[in-house]
Amino acid sequence: MKKIGLFYGTATAKTAAVAKKIKEAFGEDIVDIIPVEQSEEKEFNAYEYIIAGSSTWFDGELPTYWDETLPELTGLDLTGKKVALFGLGDQKKYPDNFADGIGILAKAFTDRGATLVGRTSPEGYHFNRSGALQNGQFLGLILDIENQSDKTDERVRKWVGQLKNEFEKGAPSSDEEFNC
Repeated sequence: MKKIGLFYGTATAKTAAVAKKIKEAFGEDIVDIIPVEQSEEKEFNAYEYIIAGSSTWFDGELPTYWDETLPELTGLDLTGKKVALFGLGDQKKYPDNFADGIGILAKAFTDRGATLVGRTSPEGYHFNRSGALQNGQFLGLILDIENQSDKTDERVRKWVGQLKNEFEKGAPSSDEEFNC
């Protein structure tokens, strides 16, 4: 498998911990972790496969590190690149904007030509609305460490298995079931 660039903000310890779990779950030295606050277009251009992670802050906003980085990437052309997203949210405290940051990232990456992979099922979550939900599927791996930390490792393991397949073979069809 080709090298994967995993971008996340280092300012949030929980997102950093999940990024490390994802790298370990791949089991090979194929994932490079890049702090998004130190990244430029050349880092995103260096990888055919990209994983981007973020928590959602306040009422559905991206954390400062992503919010400040995305405008600087406006000239980025991600056509032909596969991007998988992971995000953290709190479905009990923020049920009306659960993991909205992932929806914002998804739009930013697809607007730049990327193909999203790694969609997952919302089964087992309890929320009212999420900007990370599209056509009945999450746009990536969504984790609620605050309320479902006991499910994190298993969800990461399944998602990485799914990504290994989707990165190499292509995104699944829209009728395919996602069970992460």
